[in-house]
Amino acid sequence: MNALSCKLCSFWSSSIGKKTVVALTGIVLLLFLPGHLIGNLLFFLGPDSINAYGIFLHELGHGAVIWIARFTLLACLIAHVVATIQLVRQNKAARETQYACKATVTATRSSRLMIWSGLTILFFIIFHILHYTVRIAYDFDGPAFQTMLDGHQTLNIHQMMLVGFSNGPVTIFYIIAITCLCSHLSHGVSSVFQTLGLRTEKSASAITAFGNLYAFAIWAGFLSMPIAILFFGVGK
Repeated sequence: MNALSCKLCSFWSSSIGKKTVVALTGIVLLLFLPGHLIGNLLFFLGPDSINAYGIFLHELGHGAVIWIARFTLLACLIAHVVATIQLVRQNKAARETQYACKATVTATRSSRLMIWSGLTILFFIIFHILHYTVRIAYDFDGPAFQTMLDGHQTLNIHQMMLVGFSNGPVTIFYIIAITCLCSHLSHGVSSVFQTLGLRTEKSASAITAFGNLYAFAIWAGFLSMPIAILFFGVGK
């Protein structure tokens, strides 16, 4: 057990170890986003569709699956953020050596942008959890946010989204945060491939194009709902 602990500590202490953690946790988060987006887009199919989806998630595995998913995502997010911050500190400590070539200066500047966009995203995720999961902003447990579906009373997710995205400041912050997220993703996808040794000179342009396309699809999808609600009154 001690030998294993030493190996894990040695792995975590190394730059390669931290980059691997960032890449692997990044993959988990990259896979989560499309699934989360598809579920949210059910909003456009009407209250019954997205409310039924909410029931499905909360009843899957007798309610255990959603909590396992939440804790897994939270653990990945924490590991991703901590490893990234420590990598930035290591890069900062070695800055004089890194500035020896122009390519490294560019990489360092890119890393700075990534850490600031990442911190913005982290703040947004905390706000998003407090808003819709912990539900401290509105009385989401009140009668105004309850509905009947197939003879059972359930949370009206459709109404929650309508109320949440009808708030101008909240929606503007959401748009900014999602934009930061997708800027982060466009660079993050390439970084994952590079860290895992899957990026070559031949595949670099294709990977970059894929990262940009993926980020744009996530950006357009997640912004379609708040924009439709706030500016066009969809669903009201």
